[in-house]
Amino acid sequence: MSDVIVAPETRDLGELAGALAQWLAARMPHAREVWITDLAYPRGAGQSHETVLFEAHWREQGEERQQGCVVRIKPGGFTVFPDDLFVQQYRVMKALAEGGEVRVARPLWFEENPALLGNPFFVMERKTGRVPVSIPPYAREGWLKDATPAQRRVLWRNAVEQLAAVQRVPLDGFDFLAGPNGERGLAQEWDKYTRFARWLQQVEPLPILDAALERLRGLWPGNQPEGLVWGDARIGNMMFDGNFDVVAVMDWEQPSLGGALHDLAWFCVIADTMHGPASTYGAPLEGMGSREETVALWEHLAGKSAADLEWYEDFAKFKMTCTGIRLGHLRGAPMMDEATMAKRLKVG
Repeated sequence: MSDVIVAPETRDLGELAGALAQWLAARMPHAREVWITDLAYPRGAGQSHETVLFEAHWREQGEERQQGCVVRIKPGGFTVFPDDLFVQQYRVMKALAEGGEVRVARPLWFEENPALLGNPFFVMERKTGRVPVSIPPYAREGWLKDATPAQRRVLWRNAVEQLAAVQRVPLDGFDFLAGPNGERGLAQEWDKYTRFARWLQQVEPLPILDAALERLRGLWPGNQPEGLVWGDARIGNMMFDGNFDVVAVMDWEQPSLGGALHDLAWFCVIADTMHGPASTYGAPLEGMGSREETVALWEHLAGKSAADLEWYEDFAKFKMTCTGIRLGHLRGAPMMDEATMAKRLKVG
């Protein structure tokens, strides 16, 4: 079960190795005899981008060298989100890697020409560690389930530290993340997901989404601290070493300048459903911080107030519902039943 591949699209890895070797050789003028080995799709994670791990080898100045790499390819037909933020994903990771406070894999090269792999792609360094995967759920089986409560406590604290570190990043130089009409702050995230809801309804009418938006609009939060949005903030998008410290914060495919509380809300909702009181995967994981502990630690480390977090959590559930509906459309899977959706969105 632990080696389930969930990549949205796959290809012949032998052909990919040859194409990448030629491409890398052109980008490393001092390299000789470039070759690629150990190509593999990640196990148990990654449902929107085709992502392939590999080892790059070459000779330089008479010595053999090696670099673990990851190639991330822009989605083609399997597009989960209406907004194309592939270039922004690369740029935000590059900026964060240069800043150093948020631990991300260092982007190495970007290729905008789709001729080689069918779509633009970028290559980044490969980090080594363990990820609490969603398939199978980490709360049901795997290394985190088998860890001690004390080890889980270390992991939780380190994860929240990185979550808060995102909110300490100065926003100077991130103007490229503004919305289509220059939106920033809550207005940007609100615009993104109201457009997402309209996009979904081109396939089928979903009045429940309109009702949920109306409800949220009527409860508009007063607390709107500025901040960078990671977009999919959860421990399942973090890699950890043997000491349960964070090696990398991953999957920056929907970044924005939408504000500090979106990621905290998303993190809390996911934590609750995956390993907390609302988990459907068994008893809560002892040692993982409660919602109250997570919020208190985040406020202390980020230096921002989490007032009105409940609104942002409801908005996060709306975002998750939109994403789930879209994934269902792509996979031909049945949508969540209306009663469950209404309860989740607090409408009806």
